[in-house]
Formats: sequence, structure tokens, C-alpha cells
Amino acid sequence: MVESWLDRHVLTHPVLRHLVLKHRLQRHGALRRQLVSFIRIGLAATALHYAVLVGTVQLLHTSPVPSALLGYCCGGFLSYALNRRHTFRSDRPHGEAVWRFAVVAGVGFLITFALMALLVDRWHVPYLVAQVLTTGLVMFWTFAANRAWTFAATA
Repeated sequence: MVESWLDRHVLTHPVLRHLVLKHRLQRHGALRRQLVSFIRIGLAATALHYAVLVGTVQLLHTSPVPSALLGYCCGGFLSYALNRRHTFRSDRPHGEAVWRFAVVAGVGFLITFALMALLVDRWHVPYLVAQVLTTGLVMFWTFAANRAWTFAATA
């Protein structure tokens, strides 16, 4: 509604139209930068998770389950630290951001459970295909939630 009003009244003037369109492009450019950064950090966190998992199982001869959980925690810490600083450039205090990040991760976990159960158990989608679809959807959920809530500018 606001953009249609802008289009009809404000954007008829060439200078104003230029400024508004420039602002829209900058806004979308910042969003794209954040999404690319979020994906890169997610890949790094996943690599750390797997490195800890394989390293502790192979070198320290620990059980895979606690090794996977340790790797998950290491990846989560890396993801939090890098996304806070580089992706969202947040100044929200850690005391507020950490628990929000954990809530978003928890909801992502529940979405993963629900989608995997639906896709694999009910619709009989091959599990790797289901995991790729689920990962993509959960990635967009966590990006949007972290951007809008976890690391949003404080009032």
C-alpha cells in the first residue's frame, strides 16, 4: 500500500523517483550481502561440526553421538559469533542475543523434525532429497528470524 502510494504520488518527480529507487536497490543489496554471508558462515559452521565429529571419533576414539553433539555445539558457537559480527553487524548485547539465537535454533530443529517426518515417513521422499529440501527451508527460516529478531537493532 505504501509503495503504491509512493509510485502514484512521489515517484512522478524524477529526482524523488531516483532517490527512492536508489534506496530500494541499497536495501536489497544489503539483504543479498547478508544472505551470502549467512550461507558462507553456515558452510563454515557445518565444516567445523563435521571436523569435530570425525576428529573426535577417529583420533580420540569417542562415541559418534557425543562427538556429533560436541561438533554441533562448536558449529553453533561459530555461527553465532560470525553471524553476529559479520552478517548482521549487531550491537545487541550477548545476554539478549544468545538466548534468542538458541530459540531460533530450537525452532529450526523442530521444523527439521516436522519436515523430515512428513517428507520421509509420510510422502516417502528419499531421505537425502528430503534433507536438502529441509535444510534449504530451515536456512531461510533461521536467516529471517535471526535478521528480524535475534540480531535486530535494539530500540
